[in-house]
Amino acid sequence: MALFSAQPQSICILRLSAIGDVCHAISVVQAIQKHWPKTKITWVCGKIEGQLIGDLPNIRVVVFDKKAGYKGMKSVWQQLKSERFDALLDMQVALRASALSLGIKAKYRIGFSKNRTKEGQWWFTNRHLPDTQSFHVLDNFADFARYLGVPFTVPSWHIPLSQDDIQFAQAYIQQPTLIISPAASKDERNWLTERYAAIADYAQAKNLQVILCGSPAAREVKLGENICALCHHKPLNLIGKTSLKQLTALLGQATVVIAPDTGPAHLATTQLTPVIGLYAHSNPQRTGPYNSLDTVVSVYDQFAQQQYGKSVSELPWGTRVKGNNLMQAITVDTVIEQLNKFI
Repeated sequence: MALFSAQPQSICILRLSAIGDVCHAISVVQAIQKHWPKTKITWVCGKIEGQLIGDLPNIRVVVFDKKAGYKGMKSVWQQLKSERFDALLDMQVALRASALSLGIKAKYRIGFSKNRTKEGQWWFTNRHLPDTQSFHVLDNFADFARYLGVPFTVPSWHIPLSQDDIQFAQAYIQQPTLIISPAASKDERNWLTERYAAIADYAQAKNLQVILCGSPAAREVKLGENICALCHHKPLNLIGKTSLKQLTALLGQATVVIAPDTGPAHLATTQLTPVIGLYAHSNPQRTGPYNSLDTVVSVYDQFAQQQYGKSVSELPWGTRVKGNNLMQAITVDTVIEQLNKFI
């Protein structure tokens, strides 16, 4: 039975990070808005994520600066002290998010189901989603909407892009283009540098323009330089040279994107651009680019079987495999096989 029989006056979304998960959450929040257009939505998020959702229509964004620690929490609480929401959707199981939720007043404090929760989130909430068979992270987020009484079937996204952002992207992309976003949040989840270079050379030989993208983090900038140094035909290297919205616009103009387990893969999905995801450490059926699961190149299953002695279907949801060299099991040929679908 749905929690609300009529649209509530106000809802608070607590999803701080990361970019990929925030992309998943956007589709759910916008489904709630479409179904209940008069419900006031407040979203508490991280600083970087605020760049993406700060101008989403009819959403008040409250930014939490995690580097500020307890002072950052007090700042959020101060901004929300005069409000009591009909529901708080606690869409992040991290203990820090649960601690932050303590200063947000709400009648219903809704957390994940017992078979999806962790880090003690259960004790910070007073309503819990029913146990679910939803597998992908986005589908688990969608369970929040359904629990409230909002239908959810196929995800969609509306992320406003300025004319300047669109023109920025169009200035670089005027032909079929492969964007490679080579860096994951951890280096062990990156593919091999020389294999990125081999794919870039192959794509350019097939008349695709190749662009590298990523954040200005030093490790990502260095990775881009190393890839370019190995290429026979240098790709356009825009790593560290775009804002988050400019990057989103670029991904929207691309023909196809290649990326490991990283935020730009999901940003591309919000723009309906196909993605070739490269996965070894986590199950792409859980965390992969939602609309491109059929073009993922994954070696997760074989390593999960090796490390746990069980088939993937027998493992707990969220099981990861460990190792610094797992990504080398992904071959250039298997990625080319998927890339050829878009040439």
